[in-house]
Amino acid sequence: MTSASIGGGGQMGVENHFTEAQHILVHADRSAEKIRSLKYGDTFAVFNHFGDMRPIPSGEEGLYLDGTRFLSMFTLYLDGFRPLLLGSTVRDDNDQLIVTLTNPDLFVDGELCLPANSLHISKRAFLLDAVCYVEIGIENYSMQVVDSALTLRVAADFKDIYEVRGMAREKHGEIREPLVGDDTIMLGYGGLDDEERVTSIEFTPRPDRIEPDEAKYVLSLQPKESAKLLVTVSCRRSRRNGSVPLPLDEARAAVLAGIGQDKARACSLQSSNGQFNAWINRSVSDLHMLITNLPTGPYPYAGIPWFNTPFGRDGMITAWECLWVRPDLAKGVLAYLASTQATEFIPEQDAEPGKILHETRSGEMAALREMPFGLYYGSVDATPLFVALAGAYYERTADAVFIESIWPNIQAALEWITTSGDRDGDGFVEYERRSEDGLLHQGWKDADDAVFHADGTAVQGAIAMCEVQGYVYAAYNAASKLAAVLGHDAEVARFAEKARTLRIQFNEMFWCAELSTYAMALDGDKRACRIVTSNGGQCLFTGIATAERAACVANAVLSDEAYSGWGVRTVANSASRFNPMSYHNGSIWPHDNALIAYGMARYGLTKQANRIFTGLFEAAMYFDLHRMPELFCGFSREAGEGPVLYPVACAPQAWSAASVFLLCQACLGVQVNAEKKQVRFVRPSLPEFLGEFHIVNLQVGDGSIDIDVIRQGDDVGITVRNATNNLAVVLVR
Repeated sequence: MTSASIGGGGQMGVENHFTEAQHILVHADRSAEKIRSLKYGDTFAVFNHFGDMRPIPSGEEGLYLDGTRFLSMFTLYLDGFRPLLLGSTVRDDNDQLIVTLTNPDLFVDGELCLPANSLHISKRAFLLDAVCYVEIGIENYSMQVVDSALTLRVAADFKDIYEVRGMAREKHGEIREPLVGDDTIMLGYGGLDDEERVTSIEFTPRPDRIEPDEAKYVLSLQPKESAKLLVTVSCRRSRRNGSVPLPLDEARAAVLAGIGQDKARACSLQSSNGQFNAWINRSVSDLHMLITNLPTGPYPYAGIPWFNTPFGRDGMITAWECLWVRPDLAKGVLAYLASTQATEFIPEQDAEPGKILHETRSGEMAALREMPFGLYYGSVDATPLFVALAGAYYERTADAVFIESIWPNIQAALEWITTSGDRDGDGFVEYERRSEDGLLHQGWKDADDAVFHADGTAVQGAIAMCEVQGYVYAAYNAASKLAAVLGHDAEVARFAEKARTLRIQFNEMFWCAELSTYAMALDGDKRACRIVTSNGGQCLFTGIATAERAACVANAVLSDEAYSGWGVRTVANSASRFNPMSYHNGSIWPHDNALIAYGMARYGLTKQANRIFTGLFEAAMYFDLHRMPELFCGFSREAGEGPVLYPVACAPQAWSAASVFLLCQACLGVQVNAEKKQVRFVRPSLPEFLGEFHIVNLQVGDGSIDIDVIRQGDDVGITVRNATNNLAVVLVR
């Protein structure tokens, strides 16, 4: 899962800070309007589909920087009324929100003075650094002079993102007295962390009236006359360099230039299916928006609005999902996580030497340690994933120089796996929180009620998740190969033997013959959680399953109990705690399904993988903007009906956006080996909704290649174009 931080569908109260930090409060008005999100670096904005930010109790709408809401209200009124909505969208490149509005019928003393649809009102909003630019246009399409008043109301509550989610605070800092100039409103907050936060709102041209909470323009427009207004909202912290607003055209050009540069060097994936292209193009744009360039390289922040920060597990899985098309992301993720690797025991952070980061936060509550997630290490799988991703990155790039630079971090991670990670010395990696305020469950399913026995009782003691053992198996195999590359010959056989031993032991202890799948977990007494879950499906991703059992698992997760028609549920509907509206006990997670599909394909179960691919594609066609959300509900598919949304799912979400790239890799069987200068297609196929698939500018080392894949009945034909630097394509049937 992405969050160290959410249990939205779980059965939880709010009796302590940990539980409050986990839970996102949901009120009845939460899902009344569609959400529109923009992000640039550490700044993000959440609008409703009117292009407004409404101050509702449970609403996440607002402008945020570093986990603090710098603008909590930004609403537009025409003669005291909310305009009518005509259209609202985020452009395909995620660079700009565009909203089209008009006036309702307006009356004076009971008489119609301005018919509806006389005025065209447009909003265009975008972000650059820590500044939000909002351009408002008004055009009179009536045959009469229109005298009207446009009012913009603003406010800033400076709430921490955790408080927005519903976590109560005993104390707050001081809201400063607003400073009002001729064209500027300055809102400020003195935090309990001794930091000043300031929101500067500048209006161009100067309003006719300006007050601490609103700016008003008195307009008189001739027929076909138009007017334009510009609002810039700058967020500043006293301990961080602020951003100065640029002229509108210059700021807009800077945003577009960044997108253009990213596209120019990117591998492009296109197909003969326009709807599929819409999904993949939105995914590309979502990843571009979520990636922040840190000093260590590009890093995909987990999701908007709740997780606009580096998460270890999410970053690595996202990087792995798009490794074959964009390996630089894996390098950036590995470099950042190496730089933040734990070096000492800090129980309140669940930190142990060698452990890889779970998440980091930089808001006021994190600084004051009102919750533990400022720098938090409560992930059981992030550390083996780090080693496994390093191995996959080397195979994709042959970048031995970088691998050598992080080899000490890899060694430290491997040491953690065999010491602190293996609580009882039985060869399995387990978790049990050290911090009273930390996560109860530390696998990707980290809601409080996400790990349980068949009768619904909670697990106790140190818990070994099945998919985590798969990540450890992959880590040992990767360590063996990387040791050989770096000349550490004594380590090669040692890690290979560890992998072999773990695979045997895992298949002995976790297999549930009566369910034809692996147990979700072993509890502290080594009792198996004997339920059908997607966790068992993820065991195929790393190859820890035997070939015979992989086929059984594939059948189990695609049974009517586990597969909804849109995707594999986290928990089968036969389970005691099944709830299709829960966070982890019956919902559908796209990244989870992509890992399962890739695992199926590696065992030659391509038809099964394509079934998952097809279900997610058909679901994507129903989602707003063709954007794959963090998760959606696990109700069974009904003819003529679309999938059911989960109310507080992040959208966009990095590992959901990247899932389409791993699904493509699964069906095509793509393996890129830079050392051999080779692109392999192992048992490639295309699902029925794809007749042609085109890979353009796939870069391997200092070469590149274009590849066309054409479906021919149940088979495919592959055509190679524009290969450079002696790159070869190998087809394995």
